[in-house]
Amino acid sequence: MPTPAAHTELIRAVELAIAGDRQAAHAIVDPLESDQTACWIHACLCKIEGDETNARYWYRRSRQFYESFPDPRAELIGIKAALTY
Repeated sequence: MPTPAAHTELIRAVELAIAGDRQAAHAIVDPLESDQTACWIHACLCKIEGDETNARYWYRRSRQFYESFPDPRAELIGIKAALTY
């Protein structure tokens, strides 16, 4: 479970990714690589960028599956929902 500050940052990263600012989203999740949700966001960003090999690496770290969400935007919305339960 991320700290409250990290949790807020993960929500911000997802919102930035949904808005199309992948670079800013990456900047938030990169230092949080020990957090599974940060890894999931990172995986989705790599999927959007077309980097399947790197995406699969981050999916393994997040304990999620590359194939679970064919639509990365829907996946980001799902991640946000999981963070804002």
